Amino acid sequence: MSKFTTLTAAGAFALALAGAAPAQDQGASADTVLATVGDTEITLGHVIAMRARLPQQYQALDDAALFDGILEQLIQQTALGAQVDMLSPRNELVLENERRALVASEVLQAQADGTVTEEAIQKAYDAEYAGAEPQTQYNAAHILVETEQEAQALIEELEGGADFATLARENSVGPSGPSGGALGWFGPGAMVPAFDTAVQEMSAGEIAGPVETQFGWHVIKLNETRTLDAPPLDEVRGEIESQLQERAIQEAMQSAVEAADITRADSGIDPSVIRDDSLLDE
Repeated sequence: MSKFTTLTAAGAFALALAGAAPAQDQGASADTVLATVGDTEITLGHVIAMRARLPQQYQALDDAALFDGILEQLIQQTALGAQVDMLSPRNELVLENERRALVASEVLQAQADGTVTEEAIQKAYDAEYAGAEPQTQYNAAHILVETEQEAQALIEELEGGADFATLARENSVGPSGPSGGALGWFGPGAMVPAFDTAVQEMSAGEIAGPVETQFGWHVIKLNETRTLDAPPLDEVRGEIESQLQERAIQEAMQSAVEAADITRADSGIDPSVIRDDSLLDE
């Protein structure tokens, strides 16, 4: 939808709400006709469908104002549309794409919703966390310099009582330097191998180095460690649901494409033509 169309719709909706009157509930169905514009019928189904796609700020409105506001907007849009005999080629293509996207979205959502069951969630949780050993995490800081000699000189200063964070701010060429070299909490495998191995062999409060990696030479301080048990299901439920939905969507798309009879034309078209909007108006 263009910016102009969006603004026009929003403005019309706001104006319609300003003069909204209470709507009467007559136990109607989605096919109940609420208004006609020429030969075009506007039904309760049209109103409900538009309401379902409104931004949250409108969803909180009073039902009567929302009902009559949407109906008025649909009347206005239908009246405006009646002034056009046919859509431009550009807009015909836009409508085709939007319909295609809407239908595809509905199919994928139905597939995803059907996949996320309690049984599937529990199975995914068990596969990830059941029997998992508690994980040790590390809180460390480092000073990154370009040469081994620089790193060794810093270690000697630290052994003489220098403050680690101060030396990091003054000497580290890594992004954590300004924050005193602090790396926060991380688990095994989060750092490059040499750094990761060095940290896992240290005790809390210990300083180690020089440690060489592809980034340079490190002086490392292990501040503290902690042990984390597997999180409870409720804590990771949202993450698992998202993973299941994403997997279901990917599988549904792949299955649909594999089952379809698809022929890709060997057009030889220059990809840069995708930016030639004038073709839409021919």
